[in-house]
Amino acid sequence: MSCSALVPVPLIHVTPPVIAVVGGGQLARMMAPAAAELGVHLRVLVESPGTSAAQVVTDAPVGAASEEATIRALIAPPGGQDAADVLTFEHEHVPNALLTDLIEHGTPVRPGPHALVAAQDKIVMRTRLGELGVPCPRWRALPSTVDGGRAALTEFLAEVGGEAVVKLARGGYDGKGVRVVSGADEADDWLVAASEGGPPVLVEEKAPFRRELSALVARRPSGEVRTWPVVESIQRDGVCAEVVAPAPDLSDDVAAQAREIAVAVAEGLDVTGVLAVELFEVPSDQSDPGGPTTVLVNELAMRPHNSGHWTIDGSVTSQFEQHLRAVLDLPLGSTDPVAPWTVMVNVLGSTREELTDALPELLERFDTARVNLYGKGIRPGRKLGHVNVSGTDLDEVRAAARAAAALLMGDDDGGRAYSTGARAESAVPVAGPAETKENAR
Repeated sequence: MSCSALVPVPLIHVTPPVIAVVGGGQLARMMAPAAAELGVHLRVLVESPGTSAAQVVTDAPVGAASEEATIRALIAPPGGQDAADVLTFEHEHVPNALLTDLIEHGTPVRPGPHALVAAQDKIVMRTRLGELGVPCPRWRALPSTVDGGRAALTEFLAEVGGEAVVKLARGGYDGKGVRVVSGADEADDWLVAASEGGPPVLVEEKAPFRRELSALVARRPSGEVRTWPVVESIQRDGVCAEVVAPAPDLSDDVAAQAREIAVAVAEGLDVTGVLAVELFEVPSDQSDPGGPTTVLVNELAMRPHNSGHWTIDGSVTSQFEQHLRAVLDLPLGSTDPVAPWTVMVNVLGSTREELTDALPELLERFDTARVNLYGKGIRPGRKLGHVNVSGTDLDEVRAAARAAAALLMGDDDGGRAYSTGARAESAVPVAGPAETKENAR
């Protein structure tokens, strides 16, 4: 009796897509679970071995985003590692000339430098948004000479009622590089710096906003676009403290307008990946402050954004998974919410020695709270993590999220108020002064 010989079947090695990410903070860290679930290899350029992302990503070379050789090695590492299929970012501070050269030599960069420049430079942003017909506060770029800048600022202040917002065109972060002024002399230091080669300065109308909103959109290179529900973003000292999804009591018309603006910006600037459009909700008629509202664009962020952290637990597809899908040009996921309400509260500083000391009590008392800690050292006002709570009753959801975050920040009394039936009406207190640009990351 004969048997047919067994024929060995050759093994086929399939290399997973490799996404290179510039920046080793919490945004890159929160991309890691989504990448693992999709089977995508994440390679993250980190600033030091102890950064948030370096603690959870195995392929995390150390280097500076401003160094050309470092970026090139991130994409094509020496030693035979697979080259990256695409380069993306968790911050926008990468030289555009280098990104342009990478594209010319075959590496997809998403979002591309032609789009990123509008997130890097506020004067470029305002100019481009104006060309797209997107509603913005009145604004003006100030001349780079001190006398010219003072004169233009004085004239603008007279036009808008005596008070305005002066901004550095580049480098501002979390309330830094922004100043409310009522006289031209209050911006003298920035005007002097600009005249000596520092960041240009612009001035904007101080919008009479009722609240701040955020519209999050994802777009892939082939053109598919998805938006999430418009959310309310509550700021404390220029730092996002709380996000409510969806924005309470927002009219359908204004919500639709905000989402349409986000799509128009993504398409008009050719953004790929996640885009956050921060908005002011303002009265349609300033003579009727209590009447109908409209929106003005405040800022843009071309990456996952603090106002979208609620999507990790409150949406079918998180902003982090969606960003990875988008930059790989994969079909985008559903952005439907999984509950009527989700509230995210940031953990801003703490009086505890270790945040994890709060977990036994927090997890015992708040079994619906989803805690996300970033692995950072504790400093006053620093973004150390966030708490998401989803549910059907907004008051209950908000109170639980605030109380859980309060426990992490070391405010035991604030954390325990929830269980005694108290419902705090103000956001949880920040433990320490507002964070600086340096300690935010």
